[in-house]
Amino acid sequence: MREMDSYVIEDLGLPGAILMSNAAGHIAAAALEHLSLGGRAAVFCGTGNNGGDGIGAATLLLDKGVPVRVFLIGSMEKLTLDSKEMLRRLNELGGMVELFIESDELSGYVNSCDVIIDAIFGIGLNSELRGDALLAVDMINASHAFVIAADIPSGVHADTGVILAAAVDADMTVTFSMAKPGHFIEPGCTRCGELRVRDIGIPGDITDNAVSYVSAVMPEDVSLPQRRPDSHKGDYGRCFIVAGSVGYTGAPAMCSRAASRMGAGLVSLGVPRSIYDVMAVKLDEEMPFPLPDDRYGRLSPNAGSEILQRAGQSDVCLIGPGLGRSPEITELVTTAIQLIKIPIVLDADGLNAIADNIDVLDKAVCPLILTPHTGEFLRLGGDLSTGDRLRAARSFAHEHGCVLVLKGHRTITAMPDGTAYINTTGGPAMAKGGSGDVLAGMIAALIGQKHAISDAVSTAVYIHGLAGDMCAAEFGEYSVTAGDIIAMIPQAVKTVTSAP
Repeated sequence: MREMDSYVIEDLGLPGAILMSNAAGHIAAAALEHLSLGGRAAVFCGTGNNGGDGIGAATLLLDKGVPVRVFLIGSMEKLTLDSKEMLRRLNELGGMVELFIESDELSGYVNSCDVIIDAIFGIGLNSELRGDALLAVDMINASHAFVIAADIPSGVHADTGVILAAAVDADMTVTFSMAKPGHFIEPGCTRCGELRVRDIGIPGDITDNAVSYVSAVMPEDVSLPQRRPDSHKGDYGRCFIVAGSVGYTGAPAMCSRAASRMGAGLVSLGVPRSIYDVMAVKLDEEMPFPLPDDRYGRLSPNAGSEILQRAGQSDVCLIGPGLGRSPEITELVTTAIQLIKIPIVLDADGLNAIADNIDVLDKAVCPLILTPHTGEFLRLGGDLSTGDRLRAARSFAHEHGCVLVLKGHRTITAMPDGTAYINTTGGPAMAKGGSGDVLAGMIAALIGQKHAISDAVSTAVYIHGLAGDMCAAEFGEYSVTAGDIIAMIPQAVKTVTSAP
């Protein structure tokens, strides 16, 4: 966005004040939606162009007869040229900008406002809030007004979603031309409220041709094709799952059922012999079979040859849910990575098995898809010390040549080439044991159906979250189970299946 703004102003000659006026118009329009007759507003501004957007919005509100006060964090001398033009217009209407000085009078006014506009910092903020900026953010958050953030809530890092000491808790964010990663990545995404993306006059061919390696997966981005009428089960993938151990029979059952619901033509499940009878009772459509196990009910090294043989007859292999941990499991998983040639989805204990031998990923002869939650990612050596989940996911995927699905609120799917997809579905209703097993099965199913891996993974993540959202709407956030998510997959799939 910074490059586009610069190009439009410096190369195309479009005055920055026009872009700022257009931005101000969208902010003011949003504010007017929440201002009844007699309502009043406050605008908090910084000295950069984001502050100019706020001053411009205040001018438009004042012109509509709305009582509005504008508070500046910083000095008048540091206002940008375009912001000074907005200030001139405000002064012409009899308005003024006041320096922010914390006081009971100021707090009283802010608390009496119907709308507050946050225009302190925009997308350029990269250091923690302090001083008056921090006091202003606290004052905004303590109010009961409807809060509108200009471009991004002040305190949210636009590229990472990291909160820089504190951040405005907005009810609505009006951003310009294109959304930013910080609008979608946690925890910053939780501060944005309703997100509106508005055109401010940058020509469409410039935004359309902008190169970005990060995408938010929206409803219009997800589509599954209609199936051919002359197709059969073999056309939709042979999905081979290696999972389970004594005490962990739910995980293999759930990932297998999820794979079936997500359209896999055939689902085979290899489990330790000790739990085969249980799985045979649990599963009707899927095909469990016994593998050699040890006295603890976990797979033994003797299972390796049959795993390799079965993988050779399949289109995708999922390894990990409920496997348990042992040196033998580690040996099986590392051998599979080095010898299996079809795509492998590594989940749960499949990830734990390589945590102390992460270099085995570099020896893979197949596409690898890793699906860790935060704890598993850290055990794999992922670096989240800065809080930048996007950079951490992209770096890991690039370094190890794998697809990384970093699960959580706004799951991030990172590809080896540096591209990343931020999911926009799912919520706290899915914070239940088994949800990850369901996702792993769904990912495996779509890969097995020969979708491009990037599309298969991002689509599965989206539909998984969508099914969870549908469950939350029906059952409430407390009562959703992993089994409910599986049962809701058909409804979610129907919403993204293209018309014939």
